[in-house]
Amino acid sequence: MMRKTNVLIMGAAGRDFHNFNVFFRGNPAFNVVAFTATQIPDIAGRKYPAALAGPLYPEGIPIFPEERLAELIQSLQVDCVTFSYSDVAYPYVMERSAIVNAAGADFWLLGPHHTMLRSKKPVIAVVAVRTGCGKSQVSRKIFQLLKQRGLRVASIRHPMPYNTDLTTQVVQRFAQYEDLDKYECTIEEREEYEPYIDEHGVIYAGVDYEKILHAAEEEADVIIWDGGNNDFPFIAPDLFITIADPHRPGHETSYYPGEVNVRCADIIIINKVNTADPGNVERVRRNVQRINPSAQIIEGVSTVTVQESAAIVGKRVLVIEDGPTVTHGGMPYGAGTVAARDNHAKEIIDPRPFAVGSIKTTFEKYGHLTNVLPAMGYGKKQVKELEQTINRSDCDLVLSGTPIDLSRILKVSRPVLHVTYGVGEHTEKELNGVLDQFIKAHKLL
Repeated sequence: MMRKTNVLIMGAAGRDFHNFNVFFRGNPAFNVVAFTATQIPDIAGRKYPAALAGPLYPEGIPIFPEERLAELIQSLQVDCVTFSYSDVAYPYVMERSAIVNAAGADFWLLGPHHTMLRSKKPVIAVVAVRTGCGKSQVSRKIFQLLKQRGLRVASIRHPMPYNTDLTTQVVQRFAQYEDLDKYECTIEEREEYEPYIDEHGVIYAGVDYEKILHAAEEEADVIIWDGGNNDFPFIAPDLFITIADPHRPGHETSYYPGEVNVRCADIIIINKVNTADPGNVERVRRNVQRINPSAQIIEGVSTVTVQESAAIVGKRVLVIEDGPTVTHGGMPYGAGTVAARDNHAKEIIDPRPFAVGSIKTTFEKYGHLTNVLPAMGYGKKQVKELEQTINRSDCDLVLSGTPIDLSRILKVSRPVLHVTYGVGEHTEKELNGVLDQFIKAHKLL
């Protein structure tokens, strides 16, 4: 009898668990000996619990820091390492491959055929080339337009199971603000779920996406896959929409798995054309046409608005931006910065001198950040440190470029203005045309 193949899954509390559930769990040919974790603070040191791992793993599966990768391959006799997280440059991926191969193991990238679930309802997937391209605002606009037509819509979000007890996060349904507290959501999670609640919608997330999909199908005519990072969908889409960002030209062909999304797309939206250099817009267009000449290309406008904008004029402002966009997404600024500049702030202050604890560590890790404060909040301790950093900052007011009302979870001693962003009228018109064709093709009305 041949020995099982020992597998280590490299991840960041999302794609890794999904790949295990749909490909390795219950597969007698493989023995998953460990996960490794990176990108997200404090997710190593846990276990993928036995209740989720299945009968082949009565003790669960340990999760170690990725820094121990080479050592773990040796000590756990790993035969194969499968890379299972997203939003990384090609040299980064291949450096991990070199570490794995040098330690003696194979290096795998599981693809859509082995990891996509099939739905009995029509599915629209909205994904991206990089974190921070604007996919969430497009997903939410599609939700609004479908709902206006009288269709029942459920969105399913890429996983963010950062809570210590994963067994409480198997299937999460968010339809009211109390649900955010029930599941002890991080700031990153709230940024994705709260806008749907504001629209009286429902969005699912969690750990086991087969169960999540079945639950969503029970209450929806159409499923929206609202992607995370630049990962490809967990559910096979009937309409595949990829968002590209001309503020980061060239990334559409140099980041994993963003290029997968470009190559698979039916529609590619080159977003933020109203704030990007026209030459960069054309560069992105040429790149996507070269690798996916059959895709429909739409130029998208991203609008930034702020209530009481006159209050910004002449003020020293602290700008808070969406955390993933400006950290591993690599953007030096976001909507908050745009709002500060457009409304003639006197100064956008440098928050680094006021940072404490893990917020200070975040600035040390992401050296490109100077005049923005990422909305980090992966747990109560970090939320408190974010609050302390804000309250220590020498500013007149706070401009929050996150999609949520931070006042719900932070006690801030400065006035806070909330910046919102969405798709422009031209983009909405284009999306309406796309949805008309989709509805007709699937006989939804």
